[in-house]
Amino acid sequence: MDTYVENFHDLKDLERMEYVPFGRTGLRVSKVSLGTGTLSPLYGALDEASALEAVNGAIRRGINYIDTAPFYGQGHSEKVLGKALKTIPRRAYYLATKVGRYEQKYERMFDYTAAKTRESVERSLQLLGVDILDVVQIHDVEFAPNLDIIVQETLPTLEALRHEGKLRFIGVSAYPLGVLKEIITKAPGRFDSVLCYCRNTLFDDSVKEYLPFFAQHQLAVICASGHGMGLLTNAGPQPWHPADDQLKSICREAADYCQRHEVELGKLAMYHFIQLSGPATYLSGMQTPQLVDINLDAYLNGLSEKEAEVLDHLKESVFPKILRKHWEGVEVERYWAAMKV
Repeated sequence: MDTYVENFHDLKDLERMEYVPFGRTGLRVSKVSLGTGTLSPLYGALDEASALEAVNGAIRRGINYIDTAPFYGQGHSEKVLGKALKTIPRRAYYLATKVGRYEQKYERMFDYTAAKTRESVERSLQLLGVDILDVVQIHDVEFAPNLDIIVQETLPTLEALRHEGKLRFIGVSAYPLGVLKEIITKAPGRFDSVLCYCRNTLFDDSVKEYLPFFAQHQLAVICASGHGMGLLTNAGPQPWHPADDQLKSICREAADYCQRHEVELGKLAMYHFIQLSGPATYLSGMQTPQLVDINLDAYLNGLSEKEAEVLDHLKESVFPKILRKHWEGVEVERYWAAMKV
């Protein structure tokens, strides 16, 4: 395995981790991967020492793909991750970040221009403390004024940076799956990976119908946020979550049922998440060693009899009550309404 480092990795877990081809890139990535949106204030107060321990522990146990973005705390995630990576051999992981989405304030949130794209990659390299990024993804392209700017400015800039040796592979992300299909069709053969999130969960399985299209384009599929950005956890989502009240209410009902039965909904969500075949890796935010343990336990050991019974009940009696399984269009509408003010 290309990312194995003697005297660093925990061989016991490493030998049980599945490594999957990452599209046509030649990389082989761990089936479970590390999302770091949670290494920022986006998901509440962060205990930095715990976060550093979580990153180190996840990589030692065989996770070899890490995803971050400048948007996560306006560089906070990249900064904390950069600190963690100082203690980890560079050979032990593949590192992905993003360009295009940057700040919380609407007027400075998105910028897909060539100049900003170049500036962003340079800053990410500096904050992360690496010489080359394995993957750079164009972040949430549904917010671009039109997809032409992605094809004519953002993408050619990343291709130039790849030629300069600053990155290896190029990806794209969005919440609406139809937009992903559209941008991939507009730029055939120019993307190596595609990231979709909250589309393979206990309440929304819509990524399934797009997997053949992604496979046809030989794309590595990064399937992210099986926890629905916190909806499918006992703690529940952050106040900013864009889902409607009915979806939040049903997920809260599921969490309450889990708590009454002393089960963590997040573990059930993770187990369900990784059952889908087709994606190269299943990306999950883990900012504490406890969350690393829960997610890897779901992958390595599956569910106990009690957990499986609770999951069956939720699938049969709770989640079918959801009326609207996604929040597509909600954030885009809010963004453009704010920009017109």
